[in-house]
Amino acid sequence: MTSPQQDPAAPETQDAPASETQDGPAAPPASSAEAEAIRTAYGFEGARIHLGAMLDGDEPDPSVPVNLAVSMLNRHGLIAGATGTGKTRTLQVIAEQAAHAGAAVFVADMKGDLSGIAVPGTASDKLSARAAARGQEWVSRAAPTEFFTLGGQGEGVPIRTTVSDFGPVLMAKVLELNPTQESSLGLIFHYADSQGLALLDLKDLRALIQFLTSDQGKDELKGIGGISSATAGVILRSLTAFEASGADVFFGEPAFDTQQLLRTKDGAGMISCLELPGVASRPALFSTFMMWMLAELYQELPEVGDAEVPKLVFFFDEAHLLFKDASKAFLDQVVQTVRLIRSKGVGIFFITQTPKDIPGDVLAQLGNRVQHALRAFTPDDAKALKATAKTFPTSEHDLEEVIPALGTGEAIVTVMSENGAPTPVAITAVRAPESSMEPAGEQVIKESAAASPLMDEYGEAVDNESAYEILQKRAAADAEKEAAGKGAAKGAGSEAKPAAKKPAKKDEGFMGNPAVKSFLRSAGTVLGREISRSLFGTRKRR
Repeated sequence: MTSPQQDPAAPETQDAPASETQDGPAAPPASSAEAEAIRTAYGFEGARIHLGAMLDGDEPDPSVPVNLAVSMLNRHGLIAGATGTGKTRTLQVIAEQAAHAGAAVFVADMKGDLSGIAVPGTASDKLSARAAARGQEWVSRAAPTEFFTLGGQGEGVPIRTTVSDFGPVLMAKVLELNPTQESSLGLIFHYADSQGLALLDLKDLRALIQFLTSDQGKDELKGIGGISSATAGVILRSLTAFEASGADVFFGEPAFDTQQLLRTKDGAGMISCLELPGVASRPALFSTFMMWMLAELYQELPEVGDAEVPKLVFFFDEAHLLFKDASKAFLDQVVQTVRLIRSKGVGIFFITQTPKDIPGDVLAQLGNRVQHALRAFTPDDAKALKATAKTFPTSEHDLEEVIPALGTGEAIVTVMSENGAPTPVAITAVRAPESSMEPAGEQVIKESAAASPLMDEYGEAVDNESAYEILQKRAAADAEKEAAGKGAAKGAGSEAKPAAKKPAKKDEGFMGNPAVKSFLRSAGTVLGREISRSLFGTRKRR
């Protein structure tokens, strides 16, 4: 039965076989008890995403659809499988249908082959036959798509954030710092926050570290601990290497507002496609940036509980890179974000090769699973295959034999039913995307970005006054004062009567510097008081 919230013209509400409609002819009898159980378990009454049809032997059975309830997208998910087995197309199938159902979607195009989601698919006899075999009424249509890039390295709308907003925990992750160095970096951020110093880009952070480890700045940290010169040196070297890799363009202003990811257009959710192929040499940085986006969304979005259509479905590609060499504290924050963001109306799908790439505490939160083929060529592969099979509900199939035998575009599936229970495992032939399976091309992306209303707001980088400029002004003022003092001492006669001592003026410290006071009076980007931070140390906006 079609949900009243769905667009009656939307193909995903028409893909279901006759057994799921009140007006159509009765469905043919199921070929087996298993087929009948699958048809019943996946025949959700609300809005649904059609994943494909159950495989009966070597052929799909179009009378047994395998669906995913739209209302259960916020129970999170995993799309896994070896390279070339169809993970990207499964992602595309879910993303485009989620958007047409009204949910905003975020995808990161790590390899450059997802941009076709903005272009209608090309019909062919082969495609029509494949769709019919899976119970799919295929139509050619694109999803409303906005293209983004990190730091303007590409044709899309640039996404930037400030160092202050990014926070010390995520910064320590991308700089590959150890716990001691991470703690010291947190101290530096705390000082900047409490003194109202805007850390907008990496040169601000470098200048502040150099100041705090100088003779002039050491006293500033005495009250809250201080950092060793050796630790500061390691952080500075890591920061220099980070800048040299080109990462400096990702930090600055205007800072991107993650609320822009929640837009809709004519009842459909916008797909925000982050194009990354031009800068794919730093994938760990990109995965950390995506975690920043989630942390920002978590702290900004209100509680909504369970909704018929989620606000956002977030696809986290190359997810294993996020967890590589991550500290326990970092993993704890990821687990907390994944666990709690569900009630904010956000669903997260992790895309990787095997479930073992995802920490167990995170994996336990992923209720929707699509597992494509894995190959067992080595003992380690065999061990991973065995572990993967054990993450699925008990099945009458030997999943250790089924998973390596799956063909391209085939998967084993289990999802959360509308009453919150896992469905039985269904061996599934995945349907075809309705948008293009070929890259959209640079010209399409360029034209889309140029027409975007966001380009006026985020297109050009700006360099406002921040910690770097303030510290430079202070150094210049101190040098001028020192020179004036030396000149006065030199001009005084050796027998001159000592001047009467005046009461010593109270040292106002760094905050007494006129440049700092001027900065705090300005309508700057950071409040003139300590910044409140939340998950991952990202800045809480007020």
